[in-house]
Amino acid sequence: MHKSSKDLTSSSKESWSTSLHLKNRSKSIPIGKKALGTNRPLFILGPCVIEGEKSLFNSARTLASICGDLGVDFVFKASYDKANRTSSSSYRGLGPHEGCSLLAEVGASIGVPVTTDVHTPEEVFIAAEVIDLLQIPAFLCRQTDLILAAGKSGRAVNVKKGQFLAPWDLKPIAEKLLHAGCQHFFFTERGTSFGYNNLVADMRSLYWIREAGYHVVFDATHSVQRPGGGGDHTTGDGILAPVLARAAMAAGVDGIFLETHENPAQAFSDGPNQIPHVHLRKVLTSLLAIHQALEAMK
Repeated sequence: MHKSSKDLTSSSKESWSTSLHLKNRSKSIPIGKKALGTNRPLFILGPCVIEGEKSLFNSARTLASICGDLGVDFVFKASYDKANRTSSSSYRGLGPHEGCSLLAEVGASIGVPVTTDVHTPEEVFIAAEVIDLLQIPAFLCRQTDLILAAGKSGRAVNVKKGQFLAPWDLKPIAEKLLHAGCQHFFFTERGTSFGYNNLVADMRSLYWIREAGYHVVFDATHSVQRPGGGGDHTTGDGILAPVLARAAMAAGVDGIFLETHENPAQAFSDGPNQIPHVHLRKVLTSLLAIHQALEAMK
Protein backbone atom coordinates (compact mmCIF):
# COMPACT_ATOMS: atom_id res chain seq x y z
CA MET A 1 0.00 0.00 0.00
CA HIS A 2 1.30 3.44 -0.87
CA LYS A 3 1.94 5.88 1.93
CA SER A 4 -0.25 8.95 2.00
CA SER A 5 1.28 12.35 1.30
CA LYS A 6 0.77 13.15 4.98
CA ASP A 7 2.76 10.07 6.01
CA LEU A 8 5.51 10.88 3.53
CA THR A 9 5.78 14.44 4.81
CA SER A 10 5.95 13.30 8.41
CA SER A 11 8.56 10.66 7.51
CA SER A 12 10.64 13.21 5.63
CA LYS A 13 10.66 15.58 8.58
CA GLU A 14 11.59 12.86 11.07
CA SER A 15 14.34 11.42 8.86
CA TRP A 16 15.78 14.84 8.09
CA SER A 17 15.82 15.97 11.69
CA THR A 18 17.41 12.80 13.06
CA SER A 19 19.91 12.04 10.30
CA LEU A 20 21.21 15.55 9.76
CA HIS A 21 21.46 16.92 13.26
CA LEU A 22 24.83 18.66 13.11
CA LYS A 23 25.05 19.32 16.85
CA ASN A 24 26.61 22.71 16.15
CA ARG A 25 23.80 24.95 17.33
CA SER A 26 26.06 26.19 20.12
CA LYS A 27 28.80 27.17 17.69
CA SER A 28 28.57 30.69 16.40
CA ILE A 29 29.35 31.66 12.84
CA PRO A 30 31.96 34.43 12.51
CA ILE A 31 31.03 37.13 9.97
CA GLY A 32 33.78 39.71 9.93
CA LYS A 33 33.96 41.10 13.47
CA LYS A 34 30.37 40.02 14.21
CA ALA A 35 28.88 36.58 14.71
CA LEU A 36 25.61 34.75 14.14
CA GLY A 37 24.37 32.29 16.72
CA THR A 38 25.35 34.01 19.95
CA ASN A 39 22.99 35.15 22.69
CA ARG A 40 22.49 38.36 20.69
CA PRO A 41 20.40 38.48 17.51
CA LEU A 42 22.23 39.54 14.37
CA PHE A 43 20.44 41.79 11.88
CA ILE A 44 21.11 41.93 8.15
CA LEU A 45 20.08 45.41 7.03
CA GLY A 46 20.39 47.56 3.93
CA PRO A 47 18.81 48.55 0.63
CA CYS A 48 17.75 46.02 -1.97
CA VAL A 49 20.25 47.18 -4.58
CA ILE A 50 23.18 49.58 -4.83
CA GLU A 51 21.65 52.72 -6.34
CA GLY A 52 24.82 54.77 -6.30
CA GLU A 53 27.81 55.66 -4.13
CA LYS A 54 26.22 58.61 -2.31
CA SER A 55 22.96 56.85 -1.47
CA LEU A 56 24.80 53.71 -0.32
CA PHE A 57 27.06 55.62 2.08
CA ASN A 58 24.11 57.65 3.38
CA SER A 59 22.11 54.50 4.03
CA ALA A 60 25.03 52.78 5.76
CA ARG A 61 25.70 55.76 8.04
CA THR A 62 22.02 56.03 8.97
CA LEU A 63 21.83 52.33 9.86
CA ALA A 64 25.10 52.48 11.78
CA SER A 65 23.76 55.39 13.83
CA ILE A 66 20.45 53.67 14.64
CA CYS A 67 22.07 50.33 15.46
CA GLY A 68 24.80 52.03 17.49
CA ASP A 69 22.22 53.80 19.63
CA LEU A 70 20.33 50.55 20.24
CA GLY A 71 23.40 48.39 20.74
CA VAL A 72 22.43 46.21 17.78
CA ASP A 73 24.86 44.01 15.83
CA PHE A 74 24.26 44.15 12.10
CA VAL A 75 25.66 43.22 8.71
CA PHE A 76 25.19 45.78 5.96
CA LYS A 77 23.68 44.39 2.74
CA ALA A 78 23.05 45.55 -0.80
CA SER A 79 23.03 43.78 -4.15
CA TYR A 80 25.46 44.72 -6.91
CA ASP A 81 23.16 43.00 -9.42
CA LYS A 82 19.49 42.12 -9.26
CA ALA A 83 19.76 39.26 -11.71
CA ASN A 84 16.15 38.09 -11.45
CA ARG A 85 14.23 41.31 -12.15
CA THR A 86 10.75 40.73 -13.56
CA SER A 87 11.32 43.06 -16.52
CA SER A 88 14.39 43.23 -18.74
CA SER A 89 14.13 47.02 -18.63
CA SER A 90 14.39 47.22 -14.82
CA TYR A 91 17.50 48.59 -13.12
CA ARG A 92 19.92 45.83 -12.08
CA GLY A 93 22.96 47.43 -10.43
CA LEU A 94 26.66 48.21 -10.82
CA GLY A 95 28.05 44.74 -11.50
CA PRO A 96 30.31 42.58 -9.30
CA HIS A 97 33.65 44.39 -9.56
CA GLU A 98 32.44 47.92 -8.90
CA GLY A 99 29.69 46.83 -6.54
CA CYS A 100 31.84 44.66 -4.29
CA SER A 101 34.57 47.28 -4.14
CA LEU A 102 32.07 49.93 -3.09
CA LEU A 103 30.49 47.67 -0.48
CA ALA A 104 33.90 46.94 1.00
CA GLU A 105 34.57 50.69 1.28
CA VAL A 106 31.23 51.25 2.97
CA GLY A 107 31.77 48.41 5.43
CA ALA A 108 35.20 49.70 6.36
CA SER A 109 33.87 53.24 6.82
CA ILE A 110 31.21 52.21 9.37
CA GLY A 111 33.08 49.25 10.85
CA VAL A 112 30.60 46.47 10.06
CA PRO A 113 30.69 43.35 7.87
CA VAL A 114 29.04 43.44 4.46
CA THR A 115 27.07 40.96 2.39
CA THR A 116 25.75 40.67 -1.13
CA ASP A 117 24.31 37.95 -3.33
CA VAL A 118 26.37 36.02 -5.87
CA HIS A 119 25.01 34.31 -8.97
CA THR A 120 27.85 32.35 -10.58
CA PRO A 121 31.09 30.68 -9.46
CA GLU A 122 32.97 33.48 -11.24
CA GLU A 123 31.17 36.07 -9.12
CA VAL A 124 32.02 34.11 -5.97
CA PHE A 125 35.73 34.51 -6.71
CA ILE A 126 35.29 38.26 -7.15
CA ALA A 127 33.11 38.80 -4.09
CA ALA A 128 35.10 36.56 -1.75
CA GLU A 129 38.08 38.89 -2.00
CA VAL A 130 36.31 41.67 -0.04
CA ILE A 131 32.83 40.53 1.06
CA ASP A 132 32.38 38.99 4.52
CA LEU A 133 29.19 37.00 3.92
CA LEU A 134 28.20 35.46 0.58
CA GLN A 135 24.49 35.15 -0.08
CA ILE A 136 23.03 32.48 -2.36
CA PRO A 137 19.75 33.74 -3.88
CA ALA A 138 16.63 31.65 -3.31
CA PHE A 139 16.16 30.83 -6.99
CA LEU A 140 19.76 29.52 -7.14
CA CYS A 141 19.87 27.58 -3.87
CA ARG A 142 20.21 24.19 -5.64
CA GLN A 143 22.87 25.23 -8.18
CA THR A 144 25.65 22.81 -7.31
CA ASP A 145 28.57 24.65 -8.91
CA LEU A 146 27.55 27.90 -7.21
CA ILE A 147 27.10 26.25 -3.82
CA LEU A 148 30.46 24.46 -4.04
CA ALA A 149 32.28 27.62 -5.10
CA ALA A 150 30.79 29.56 -2.21
CA GLY A 151 31.62 26.73 0.16
CA LYS A 152 35.25 26.70 -0.93
CA SER A 153 35.61 30.50 -0.76
CA GLY A 154 36.59 30.66 2.90
CA ARG A 155 33.73 33.07 3.59
CA ALA A 156 30.58 32.49 5.63
CA VAL A 157 27.63 31.53 3.42
CA ASN A 158 23.96 32.45 3.72
CA VAL A 159 21.66 30.28 1.60
CA LYS A 160 18.20 31.70 0.97
CA LYS A 161 15.74 28.80 1.08
CA GLY A 162 13.95 28.61 -2.26
CA GLN A 163 10.26 29.45 -2.32
CA PHE A 164 9.74 25.97 -3.78
CA LEU A 165 11.48 24.00 -1.00
CA ALA A 166 10.29 22.43 2.23
CA PRO A 167 12.54 22.94 5.27
CA TRP A 168 13.74 19.33 5.11
CA ASP A 169 14.74 19.80 1.46
CA LEU A 170 17.75 21.76 2.73
CA LYS A 171 19.66 18.56 3.49
CA PRO A 172 21.31 18.21 0.05
CA ILE A 173 22.35 21.87 0.12
CA ALA A 174 23.97 21.44 3.51
CA GLU A 175 25.77 18.33 2.30
CA LYS A 176 27.17 20.20 -0.69
CA LEU A 177 28.53 22.92 1.57
CA LEU A 178 30.02 20.43 3.98
CA HIS A 179 31.55 18.53 1.07
CA ALA A 180 33.19 21.79 0.00
CA GLY A 181 34.71 22.16 3.46
CA CYS A 182 32.38 24.91 4.62
CA GLN A 183 31.35 24.83 8.28
CA HIS A 184 30.19 28.43 8.55
CA PHE A 185 26.83 28.54 6.81
CA PHE A 186 23.21 29.19 7.68
CA PHE A 187 19.83 29.27 6.01
CA THR A 188 17.40 32.12 5.55
CA GLU A 189 13.66 31.51 5.40
CA ARG A 190 12.00 33.93 2.98
CA GLY A 191 8.50 32.56 2.43
CA THR A 192 6.99 29.78 0.36
CA SER A 193 5.03 30.03 -2.88
CA PHE A 194 1.31 30.00 -2.17
CA GLY A 195 -0.66 29.88 -5.39
CA TYR A 196 0.04 32.57 -7.96
CA ASN A 197 1.80 35.87 -7.14
CA ASN A 198 1.81 35.20 -3.43
CA LEU A 199 3.97 33.88 -0.62
CA VAL A 200 3.18 32.59 2.84
CA ALA A 201 5.54 32.59 5.82
CA ASP A 202 5.34 29.34 7.77
CA MET A 203 6.82 29.89 11.22
CA ARG A 204 7.06 26.12 11.71
CA SER A 205 9.89 26.16 9.20
CA LEU A 206 12.05 28.18 11.58
CA TYR A 207 11.60 25.60 14.31
CA TRP A 208 12.32 22.65 12.02
CA ILE A 209 15.47 24.23 10.58
CA ARG A 210 16.85 24.98 14.03
CA GLU A 211 15.80 21.57 15.33
CA ALA A 212 17.94 19.98 12.62
CA GLY A 213 20.98 21.77 13.98
CA TYR A 214 21.21 24.78 11.70
CA HIS A 215 21.37 28.47 12.36
CA VAL A 216 18.43 30.24 10.76
CA VAL A 217 17.57 33.81 9.82
CA PHE A 218 14.16 35.12 8.84
CA ASP A 219 13.83 37.47 5.86
CA ALA A 220 10.79 39.58 6.72
CA THR A 221 10.80 41.87 3.70
CA HIS A 222 11.03 39.27 0.94
CA SER A 223 8.44 37.13 2.72
CA VAL A 224 5.81 39.81 2.09
CA GLN A 225 6.48 40.03 -1.65
CA ARG A 226 3.83 39.40 -4.28
CA PRO A 227 6.13 38.10 -7.05
CA GLY A 228 5.11 39.49 -10.42
CA GLY A 229 2.03 40.94 -8.73
CA GLY A 230 2.30 44.12 -10.77
CA GLY A 231 2.53 42.39 -14.13
CA ASP A 232 5.96 43.70 -15.12
CA HIS A 233 7.15 44.18 -11.56
CA THR A 234 6.91 42.66 -8.09
CA THR A 235 4.64 44.18 -5.49
CA GLY A 236 4.13 43.37 -1.83
CA ASP A 237 2.73 44.14 1.59
CA GLY A 238 5.59 45.96 3.26
CA ILE A 239 3.40 47.02 6.15
CA LEU A 240 3.35 43.37 7.23
CA ALA A 241 7.14 42.96 7.32
CA PRO A 242 7.50 44.13 10.95
CA VAL A 243 4.60 41.87 11.95
CA LEU A 244 6.29 38.79 10.48
CA ALA A 245 9.64 39.83 11.92
CA ARG A 246 8.13 39.94 15.41
CA ALA A 247 6.53 36.54 14.93
CA ALA A 248 9.83 35.07 13.73
CA MET A 249 11.76 36.51 16.65
CA ALA A 250 9.21 35.00 19.03
CA ALA A 251 9.47 31.65 17.20
CA GLY A 252 13.22 31.62 17.80
CA VAL A 253 15.74 32.70 15.18
CA ASP A 254 19.38 33.69 15.15
CA GLY A 255 18.78 36.83 13.18
CA ILE A 256 16.42 38.94 11.11
CA PHE A 257 16.95 40.12 7.53
CA LEU A 258 15.28 43.44 6.68
CA GLU A 259 15.68 45.55 3.58
CA THR A 260 15.38 49.22 4.40
CA HIS A 261 15.47 52.42 2.35
CA GLU A 262 15.33 56.17 2.97
CA ASN A 263 12.31 56.47 0.67
CA PRO A 264 10.94 53.09 -0.48
CA ALA A 265 8.56 54.78 -2.93
CA GLN A 266 11.60 55.92 -4.89
CA ALA A 267 13.66 52.74 -4.54
CA PHE A 268 15.11 51.30 -7.74
CA SER A 269 14.07 47.76 -6.72
CA ASP A 270 11.55 46.12 -4.39
CA GLY A 271 10.31 49.41 -2.95
CA PRO A 272 6.91 48.12 -1.75
CA ASN A 273 8.56 45.74 0.70
CA GLN A 274 11.36 47.82 2.19
CA ILE A 275 11.07 49.47 5.59
CA PRO A 276 11.58 53.26 5.63
CA HIS A 277 14.64 54.37 7.61
CA VAL A 278 12.38 56.54 9.75
CA HIS A 279 10.53 53.45 11.02
CA LEU A 280 13.54 51.19 11.54
CA ARG A 281 14.38 52.24 15.09
CA LYS A 282 10.88 51.36 16.30
CA VAL A 283 10.98 48.01 14.47
CA LEU A 284 14.34 47.03 15.92
CA THR A 285 13.33 48.14 19.41
CA SER A 286 10.30 45.84 19.34
CA LEU A 287 12.39 42.93 18.08
CA LEU A 288 14.98 43.43 20.81
CA ALA A 289 12.23 43.48 23.45
CA ILE A 290 10.90 40.13 22.20
CA HIS A 291 14.40 38.63 22.21
CA GLN A 292 15.05 39.88 25.74
CA ALA A 293 11.75 38.40 26.92
CA LEU A 294 12.71 35.03 25.46
CA GLU A 295 16.14 35.17 27.08
CA ALA A 296 14.54 35.95 30.44
CA MET A 297 12.45 32.77 30.17
CA LYS A 298 15.47 30.49 29.79
